[in-house]
Amino acid sequence: MLKAYKYRIYPNEKQKKQLAKTFGCVRFIYNYYLSMKKEIYETEKKSLSKIDCNNHLNQVLKKDNKYSWLKEVDKFSLTNSIYNLDTAYQNFFTEIKKGNNNQGYPRYKSKKNNYKSYKTNFTNNNIEVDFINNKIKLPKLKWIKAKVHREFHGKIKSATISKTPTNRYYVSMLVETQIEPLSQNNNKIGIDLGITDMLIDSNGNKIPNPKTLYKYEQKLTKEQRKLSKKERGSKNFHKQRIKVAKVHEKTTNIRKDYLHKLTFNIISENQVIITESLNVSGMIKNKNLSKAISDVSWSEFTRQLEYKSDWYKRTYHKIDPFYPSSQHCNNCGYKNQKTKNLSIRNWTCPECNKEHDRDINAAINILNQGLNELQIA
Repeated sequence: MLKAYKYRIYPNEKQKKQLAKTFGCVRFIYNYYLSMKKEIYETEKKSLSKIDCNNHLNQVLKKDNKYSWLKEVDKFSLTNSIYNLDTAYQNFFTEIKKGNNNQGYPRYKSKKNNYKSYKTNFTNNNIEVDFINNKIKLPKLKWIKAKVHREFHGKIKSATISKTPTNRYYVSMLVETQIEPLSQNNNKIGIDLGITDMLIDSNGNKIPNPKTLYKYEQKLTKEQRKLSKKERGSKNFHKQRIKVAKVHEKTTNIRKDYLHKLTFNIISENQVIITESLNVSGMIKNKNLSKAISDVSWSEFTRQLEYKSDWYKRTYHKIDPFYPSSQHCNNCGYKNQKTKNLSIRNWTCPECNKEHDRDINAAINILNQGLNELQIA
């Protein structure tokens, strides 16, 4: 099984220059072959494969004195840039065939983008991790000081080196390793996702929404207002840009940390997890709810549940988003059409007289529906 381990690295000035050079070469290669593919298709109606592009890079471009500087960077980073371009093309045509005309054509990479990355492959021990001395060895960079806070056992497949808008450097190691499954249990849980409470489960628990963005919104607004008054491209502009980026990065890190801890607890305690399948991309088009939905990160929450269930041998299932979980009485099955009104938070079933909390009732119905679809008693 493949698992990624991400570490922060602290390159020296010489290594920073080499990284900057590699980021630039990767961007150049991507844009160069994007132009070539477009030109050949428009003039000759032919397409270039990733193998054709890579052969041209090694046999023509690198041998041209005009582009001799391409030899100074990691060769795998350039090859992976070509492969990323090919993936972008494949995704574009796949979506067009599906009838999605909103899928964008591959775009040129901008030098002004403050997030930069490249990928390199493992071969002949060119990538190593020293867990004792907190160092990582990377091609063309040798040993780099790092914060190796987690050990792993397995074979390194590749490494992705990145630089964030806050000028911090990270490396993500893709490792082929064995993950020990958690001990099985008989616990089953249904989860109703919300905004006021992030989630409500079928056991009656309500997990509050941390509202990370709202906590830092005033600070972000203040820093963005300062940025708007700086002359674009000046030193003070870049200093202030980093301050804005740090606020964004902090909110993102807090949110991800919260979600990782929450999803791991759910996976640890339950053998079967059921949620709704939500159309988040459609829901955020509602201008009144878009900020709140983005902040609560339903998509990231369900994504983490999905891959962690696969890791630890749990059963994770999504039910149909159109299933009326809030309208049915979980005791007798009576359908209450009045609960379509979201202002109704509590109601009493007229058939069996059971009192319902709207969200807890929905979570129980989600669990029952999921178990029926999975045919689990």
